[in-house]
Amino acid sequence: MKLKKIFGLAATAALSLGLLAACSSSSSTTTESSADTTTVKVGIMTRNAYTTEVWDKVTELAAAEGVTVELTEFTDYSQPNKALAEGDVDVNAFQHIYFLNNWNTENGGDLQVAGYTLYSPIRFYSGVEGGKDKYTSIEDIPEGAEIAVPNDATNESRALFLLESAGLIELDVADGELATLSHITSNPKNITITELDASQTVRSLESVDGAVINNNYAQEAGLDTSKALYIEQKGADTEVWYNVIAAQNGWEESDKADAIKTLIAAYNTDEVAEIIERASNQTDFAIWDEVSAE
Repeated sequence: MKLKKIFGLAATAALSLGLLAACSSSSSTTTESSADTTTVKVGIMTRNAYTTEVWDKVTELAAAEGVTVELTEFTDYSQPNKALAEGDVDVNAFQHIYFLNNWNTENGGDLQVAGYTLYSPIRFYSGVEGGKDKYTSIEDIPEGAEIAVPNDATNESRALFLLESAGLIELDVADGELATLSHITSNPKNITITELDASQTVRSLESVDGAVINNNYAQEAGLDTSKALYIEQKGADTEVWYNVIAAQNGWEESDKADAIKTLIAAYNTDEVAEIIERASNQTDFAIWDEVSAE
């Protein structure tokens, strides 16, 4: 099969997840390599059934092109970038651009975006009453409604930009700055925005008119994502949430450059895109074609 050639995507900054795990450990999964193959060590977070299917397909496609993929799993989000910076892995694939950018700033790093993987848009759900959704469209949100949003900086910013995109509020935020409640300049329906720990937004649905909920918590709670009243829209305000494959600065001149490009091409295939959408129950979407078209 022919792999898509989507290379040279070294973006100027990087990306960050909102909720960080606490404990750290790693385990390695290695595919046997021969003298005719090059091994690329990839740092990822602990796999589940969904991500295992993705990486099994990537490993298979890369192997067909002479590249052996060796996965190192982490349980602590603080570790994969450190491992990459120290050369323990060749690339990692676990974060969005904001997380990478923030990590570089806080750690004096210069890790780069080498390729793109997926986009996981957050969603706005109706409040619940008597076991049924209160509303069936974003236009139904009433005057004086109460809406719950995550209270951590990155996810709250995403939630507020989502509410702006949905037409419920207006913001005045400088480019590259995270949105806060203080940036709201217009609130025509006099909505009360309640800040909660992201893990509590699902539980709030019975006491609020709506909530912006991260996909992992929505899936854990068994919410039907197809019934979300509004989905975060792709655009200038959401590019920082695109997930990426990161590499060291100057990776394109390294002896692993061709192998890393092959890995990215293996990931950026229709086969992997289909797995991402299906296995995530359509909560995640392949993003590389979107980026290459810009």
